[in-house]
Amino acid sequence: MQFSAPTPPALTTLRSSLASLAGIPPLDALTRLVRDGHACLPLPGHGATLARWQALAAVGAHDLPLAKMFEGHTDALAILHEATAHVLADLPGATWGTWCAEPPDARLALLPTQDGHLLRGRKAWCSGAHGVTHAVVSCWDPDGAPMLAAVDLRQRGVRVTDDGWNAVGMRATASVDVWFDDVVAMPLAGPGFYVERAGFWHGGAGVAACWFGAATRLADALRERLAERSDPHRIAQLGEVTVALQSCAALIREAAAAIDNAPGANAMRTAMTVRLGVEAAANIVLHAVGRALGAGPLCKDAALAQMYADLPVFMRQSHAERDLEAVGKLVAALEDAPWTL
Repeated sequence: MQFSAPTPPALTTLRSSLASLAGIPPLDALTRLVRDGHACLPLPGHGATLARWQALAAVGAHDLPLAKMFEGHTDALAILHEATAHVLADLPGATWGTWCAEPPDARLALLPTQDGHLLRGRKAWCSGAHGVTHAVVSCWDPDGAPMLAAVDLRQRGVRVTDDGWNAVGMRATASVDVWFDDVVAMPLAGPGFYVERAGFWHGGAGVAACWFGAATRLADALRERLAERSDPHRIAQLGEVTVALQSCAALIREAAAAIDNAPGANAMRTAMTVRLGVEAAANIVLHAVGRALGAGPLCKDAALAQMYADLPVFMRQSHAERDLEAVGKLVAALEDAPWTL
């Protein structure tokens, strides 16, 4: 499997493929994107991070549940490569989930045996669990150290439930609970690898690229409807959306360049600033486009209505004021302000 930067024609091909997937369930669409090679994105921090995020944004603009699973698949491949588990990353036809949420009541145990390792327990927030073939999961060894493991979900002992997701938004991800009853798994690197590796924050910023793509789709809906009926208020609302998204795009490009220039550096502040910046811009877009278009499109345009339901739920992966506090602490410790021109 080759990981190379998508050229503009390749990005155009991805968008064309996405258009052909309209109406196809997200899991089936993910399988087709993987089969057709569209999931072989540049690895983050390897010189083409912006191209990676452009692809994620394109999928986000098409369908957010698909983007959630596409991002999870591509993040899993990046993790596997960072853990030097290249054979797993190159499994033909495999579709991957990245299941690393850690609610205190749903922790997996990784148990050593004479023949390898077994997973035992319940995992929550498992997007695409009813269809992906493999997953990278966070888990805990007998000494209480955090671990990562790769697991084939087609084994006996894996039980996918229908529990854990009641929201209308992002319902198609089916982010349900999964039980593991002594299921064979392969540890990835050592204790603490998941959060200590450089790619942890690269992946966190990649999620925001999906949000950004969805926000641009809403902005495009406003631009399209201005051709049908324009008035000063709608024009002003388009201006508001433009300023928010254009500023955010500049932030994303700057962050991608920073990661490529220093791929081994701690990118926590960079990633969190991108996530919070995209969330703020997307909330402006949701507000302005909703006011500009009124109830009609939100009630009669199924795709637009679904985007309005999905995006706020997806963005709640952000930790709101806790993330703002974290950024504030990091900035307070700097010698120079990060907003200096």
